[in-house]
Amino acid sequence: MPRSFVPSPINELNERSREIFRLIVDGYVATGEPIGSRTLSRRLGQNLSPATIRNVMADLEEAGLLYAPHTSAGRLPTELGLRLFVHGLLEIGGLAEDERRSIESLCVARGKSLPQALEEATTALSGLSHCAGIVVVPNQDRPLKHIEFVSLGPGRALVVLVTEDGLVENRVIEVPPGLPPAALTSAGNYLNARLIGRTMEEAKAEIEQEITSNKVQLDELTSKLVAAGLANWAGGDEGSALIVRGQANLLEDVTALADLERLRTLFEMLETREIMLRLLDASKQGEGVQIFIGAENRLFGVAGCSMVIAPYQNSREQIVGAIGVIGPTRINYARIIPMVDYTAKMIGRLIG
Repeated sequence: MPRSFVPSPINELNERSREIFRLIVDGYVATGEPIGSRTLSRRLGQNLSPATIRNVMADLEEAGLLYAPHTSAGRLPTELGLRLFVHGLLEIGGLAEDERRSIESLCVARGKSLPQALEEATTALSGLSHCAGIVVVPNQDRPLKHIEFVSLGPGRALVVLVTEDGLVENRVIEVPPGLPPAALTSAGNYLNARLIGRTMEEAKAEIEQEITSNKVQLDELTSKLVAAGLANWAGGDEGSALIVRGQANLLEDVTALADLERLRTLFEMLETREIMLRLLDASKQGEGVQIFIGAENRLFGVAGCSMVIAPYQNSREQIVGAIGVIGPTRINYARIIPMVDYTAKMIGRLIG
């Protein structure tokens, strides 16, 4: 549910109801425990009796914003209540300086491939938020500066790609047994002559046409090597990937079998390519951070889970990926929203 949507019931609450509702949500985020009228009476400090507060809580429950988890007088916010609170009442805080430095230090490209930098940023985000970190890694579509093939022994070679903006990408490919070093050098020279200043995708069709029509004099082994390098990098269904880190954070508060089953379902869904594409699509639906809460989450439909995600852009201001966190519905939204937003902006600088 995009953050820009602000349902009307939250605007219809008077100041007293808003404050009581806020305290109940704050308590839920902090402890996960229901709060009763006597506790609220002490915290409010407005000389409101527990009976008056119970009346307000009853009205909020009737509006679908609160519920009683058992027969005690305490109340918890419903998922609808949480959505209304986050989109209408939440006061978003700022990042602590150590959190900002931690994110900045990991969003540095020197000597790293883009997937590696994104993976480290996701791990940092997971650690800081105590949630599972997720990132959609885009297909490498960046102008190249250098490409090189390095032998790793019989049947294997390392392909090293360096982009114009300094990112290094390494991948291992299979090569014909007994491949001479000269073929590796020839393949690298051939691709460097055609790729420098262009993306792999831009040059792929032209190179394949040259090889097919025998416009260039490449021996059979070198041609196979060039084809293997192209196939490993450009286009295809594996152009993007979903990285998930810190899943164990979601298990910390799990006590019921139903909660374990819910998380198992969530983990299975995160392994599918469909979810990755839906995550990326969701991040494009609005500007900035997007927030999805609970069972009405159109991405997962899994009760008890929330996701905060933000898109990041390339140098042409195109959305190419997204980064965020998944956690229980009682995550600290005020702290995590700016954290996700700042991380996405840092990644945008990295790839921009």
